[in-house]
Amino acid sequence: MIEPVPDSFDAFARSQAPQLYRAAWLLCGERTQAEDLVQETLAKVYVRMHRRLGPRLDNPAAYAHTVLTRTFISSRRRRSSTETPYADLPGLGSAATADHAEATDLRLALTEALAGLAPVDRAVVVLRHLEDLSVEEVAEVLGLSPGAVRNRSMRALARMREEVAR
Repeated sequence: MIEPVPDSFDAFARSQAPQLYRAAWLLCGERTQAEDLVQETLAKVYVRMHRRLGPRLDNPAAYAHTVLTRTFISSRRRRSSTETPYADLPGLGSAATADHAEATDLRLALTEALAGLAPVDRAVVVLRHLEDLSVEEVAEVLGLSPGAVRNRSMRALARMREEVAR
């Protein structure tokens, strides 16, 4: 028999889902992968919040972001994460229409620049500059030293600038 979801977790999941989805989309760059990442994260947080043994979570939102980031990095280590589908399906023409709005161009440039980064570098950029976490908070989430976070951030931003300048 499936246990009903406690109100506390349900409220937590509803309140944190938009922030988790935004971070997941920025990390993955694709809607369906971001949705899967958020679902996997919420499942892990649910298990951790309802574990009878061990310490209670002081800050479930921070824990959820840590789980999200680490789950993303772990998923990129799998061999299947490098598989890419065909750009065009056989027999179907390109039905995409170009949108020349500035915001769309900027979003596409950012997405392409993020896609060119290694998973850990991408996580550093997203957490540091888009989630607005401090260097120390990013270091704690990723298990790196603050110096490594600053170094990765500097190099990743330089690579992104080169990509956007092309």
